[in-house]
Amino acid sequence: MKTRTDLLAFLAAQGIAATTLDHPAVFRVGEGDEIKAALPGGHTKNLFLKDARGQLWLISALGETAIDLKRLHPVIGSARLSFGSPELMLETLGVTPGSVTAFGLINDVDHRVRFVLDAALAAADPVNFHPLTNTATTAVSQTGFRRFLAAVGVEPLIVDFGAMAVVRD
Repeated sequence: MKTRTDLLAFLAAQGIAATTLDHPAVFRVGEGDEIKAALPGGHTKNLFLKDARGQLWLISALGETAIDLKRLHPVIGSARLSFGSPELMLETLGVTPGSVTAFGLINDVDHRVRFVLDAALAAADPVNFHPLTNTATTAVSQTGFRRFLAAVGVEPLIVDFGAMAVVRD
């Protein structure tokens, strides 16, 4: 599994400018408001999910975005959704609870996880994610984030959570 150091080296190798701020561990969206105040751009919440057919999902959204999991499954074409286990999260994304991040897709070499991106987050610039650990936050431009996704072979499914509809990018 790739580490924070590996991720930052990968971003640099892809020509993606990144700024990382070290901070005390943050486990939930409501924590670390003083940290977020020091970082411009979209701040994220990330949900690692598994559907009733065993498909894995990662949702990255703006921290304030309301996500209704009971209504989401028909929008994204999944079976009913529930949270994935910490063991499965570590196995596929290389992270533990509290550190879930879209950057974890670098570790999903078998492409077992489908990625859902909040339309509001897709419009934010820059975007801020944990760099595989919840003791830091890494900011990249929206262009850089899309370059990261392309480099790891991930095509996001963009969803407007307010309208509960898929958005064509």
